[in-house]
Amino acid sequence: MALGLYLVVVLICLLVVGGTVGLLMMVRTPRYRTEPGHLLKLFDRVLAGQATESEWHATVGYPIRHDTYLEGVRRKAQQIMDEHGRPWQVAQGGSLLSRSGREELQAIRDQLASRVIDREGKREF
Repeated sequence: MALGLYLVVVLICLLVVGGTVGLLMMVRTPRYRTEPGHLLKLFDRVLAGQATESEWHATVGYPIRHDTYLEGVRRKAQQIMDEHGRPWQVAQGGSLLSRSGREELQAIRDQLASRVIDREGKREF
């Protein structure tokens, strides 16, 4: 009787452990892929004075390896933050960037938006 109970417990444990290992082997590592829409949304929030420093760093702080153009935009945006950033004013209701920084970011945002529109137009044909 005790041997039968022991074997049932061992088989259940092996089944649970084997199932867990099998499931972990089938699931791939999640990857976050920054798309143009993510950057446009962030830039719009910064220009509206609604973005936080942590939002900025979560999106702009990581390299974009799948698109060289987006990586260039990300680097320009990071350079603008380095030169014109005012993260201490966000807590007081201010903007994340100075006026000149917002103007530069607006120019980058407009270029990215026009590129997205061009790409979507080419896909339709």
